[in-house]
Amino acid sequence: MEKTVNQKAWFLILPVLILVAFSAVIPLMTVVNYSVQDTFGQNEFFWVGLEWFAEMLDSDRMWDALGRQLMFSAIILAIQIPLGVFVALNMPKRGFWSSFCLVVMSLPLLIPWNVVGTIWQIFGRVDIGLLGYTLDALGISYNYTQDTFAAWATIIIMDVWHWTSLVALLAFAGLKSIPDAYYQAAKIDQASRWAIFRYIELPKMMGVLMIAILLRFMDSFMIYTEPFVVTGGGPGNATTLLSIDLVKMALGQFDLGPAAAFSIMYYLVILLISYVFYTVMTTVEKNEG
Repeated sequence: MEKTVNQKAWFLILPVLILVAFSAVIPLMTVVNYSVQDTFGQNEFFWVGLEWFAEMLDSDRMWDALGRQLMFSAIILAIQIPLGVFVALNMPKRGFWSSFCLVVMSLPLLIPWNVVGTIWQIFGRVDIGLLGYTLDALGISYNYTQDTFAAWATIIIMDVWHWTSLVALLAFAGLKSIPDAYYQAAKIDQASRWAIFRYIELPKMMGVLMIAILLRFMDSFMIYTEPFVVTGGGPGNATTLLSIDLVKMALGQFDLGPAAAFSIMYYLVILLISYVFYTVMTTVEKNEG
């Protein structure tokens, strides 16, 4: 007797497929179409092949923006991952204060990106901002609109304030999953606090830390709203990251062809580095298993 296969379940995911097509696939195909064509308006296009890609690869502007973006992401990861782990290690593990800390740590994650940028834009102003006014009163020169170091420090501290909570919460979840038997064995062996962290907590957190690194890299590499609201990419081009430069090219200059090629290469870089992170993450999980 032949077994009847019911394919009606595919209709349950049909709305998702349609949504993905309209929100991701179709816009991506539109960008690909613009990247290999040029236009002089009136909806008339002509084929240019890979000309825009070659132009972008030879563009110092794109490579400079890529260098700034990689430096920003590297600094963010170097600060947020150790800081998030440190916060998680020092959070109460149970009771009222544990719940209280979890709620407080979640608050920055609930604030919209444009609001975060506006908060720090006002916070850093010398005339009305608490940070800017205090530093100026102490005789410290601070002006994120004119000084490159101040601009970089502002957007880095802003991102650390906004997203370190995510790393801390993931690390805390990893710590909570460690059975008490490990700590009891370490206590019997009179292991030091460093030994407990090195041989028990860190290996058990490695999986969630790789997820945190992957998420924070993707977010930091695609960041746009917060630094644009605070500095607008300035002073000069000091904080013009890839996303800001891409928007300036596409909307400010209306160079649709180069901007489309730029965005595809941007997407491929994110995809490549994320794949490397994912490969490392799965390898670590297999080794733990």
